[in-house]
Amino acid sequence: MTARILVVDDIPANVRLLEVRLLAEYFEVLTANNGADAIETCENGKVDVVLLDVMMPDMDGFEVCKRLKSDPATSHIPVVMITALDQVSDRVRGLEAGADDFLTKPVNDLQLMTRVKSLVRLKSLTDELRLRASTTRNIGIEELLSRDFATEDTKPRVLLIDERRSSVERIQKMLRNSAELDVATDPHAGFFQAAETAYECVLISTAFSDFDALRLCSQLRSLDRTRFLPIMLLADEGEEGRILRGLELGINDYLIRPIDQHELTARLRTQVRRKRYNDQLRASVAQTIEMAVIDGLTGLHNRRYLDSHLQTLFDRAVARRRPLSVMITDLDRFKSINDTHGHDGGDDVLREFARRLRKNVRGIDLACRFGGEEFVVVMPDTDGAVAEKVAERIRAEIAQAPFAIGSDGKAIEVTVSVGVSSLLKGTDSVAALMKRADLALYEAKSGGRNRVVAKAA
Repeated sequence: MTARILVVDDIPANVRLLEVRLLAEYFEVLTANNGADAIETCENGKVDVVLLDVMMPDMDGFEVCKRLKSDPATSHIPVVMITALDQVSDRVRGLEAGADDFLTKPVNDLQLMTRVKSLVRLKSLTDELRLRASTTRNIGIEELLSRDFATEDTKPRVLLIDERRSSVERIQKMLRNSAELDVATDPHAGFFQAAETAYECVLISTAFSDFDALRLCSQLRSLDRTRFLPIMLLADEGEEGRILRGLELGINDYLIRPIDQHELTARLRTQVRRKRYNDQLRASVAQTIEMAVIDGLTGLHNRRYLDSHLQTLFDRAVARRRPLSVMITDLDRFKSINDTHGHDGGDDVLREFARRLRKNVRGIDLACRFGGEEFVVVMPDTDGAVAEKVAERIRAEIAQAPFAIGSDGKAIEVTVSVGVSSLLKGTDSVAALMKRADLALYEAKSGGRNRVVAKAA
């Protein structure tokens, strides 16, 4: 995972120290030595995470963060404040300014990298939602981005999973005025409760007598309904290793006991604001594009959306020097399916194929019905070798289980041929990329069908 990190500090030695650490992990690093330059860089550049020093002349880190978060163009960029200040009041002040997290000097390498990678993952999701929103146009995106979700009247509904009565009572008291809090004392019951109820955040204690809290975090992250649900870990002193592992698994934030009420409410507000922001992006995109760019039969995007969005993804990959791959799939002998089982049977096959296709690609991948029985998947940040493996997995998924069609559920065998191509360095184009994938598909069909062919050039 790579990203563009902006390091902001007025002391050159501090900038260089963080720059060396980040470069060693293959991040791209930008630098600024004052708040004004930092804001300008965020407004003009593609910044994924800001590492922001608090103590700077003219404009301190709190003011820089506040300005970034108040501007719809930069409010989605995660900000980590780095400071020698270690008072809870300072952390709360930063969180209220909109900071996503705090790191205290001297910065621990493992904490730094784990936190940055966690925030990069979140930023990647938001970027994809924003990109799709901007592609659809005319959905009031600026109005949406300028809304302050933290000040909405509705209290967030939050689930606390903690078996210790004394801990539960303290958290209930802290959040009685700022959240609608439900409690689960059994982690297994808590998992099902989180999956079945529309919570905006889950607080998970690490202090279970005979259960690993990180197992619960992992289970929530693997379930579709809770994949984007904010998770905050409530840990004890000395559990830094467990916290770091949790961040790698995808938890959003953590607090170490004894928990300060103001810090808890500030961090919870940050998580709820981000969730509502992304939820609204998803809803706005879905409502606006459904009729225009969604294929009514399969529920996938249609060719109109592909034609407009593929160029955007291509341009972004070129600008960021990141890989991009495309696969074109074609159902084998589909005409004979229509001839034998009628168009209703053919429609059943197309719907089931789309379902299996969607199950085998990521949320950031763009899956489209290209026309007839042809489908296209665009895979950002994916090189040719990985794309070929994904294509093979999809081919196997189609071939291994028969398709049920008609009211009687008659089972028929279906196979698919797949052509794969990847972005080439130099003078590549969308048309050339698609042409290589189409040639690879033709080779797969003419070579016996039910196979994957990848075109390197």
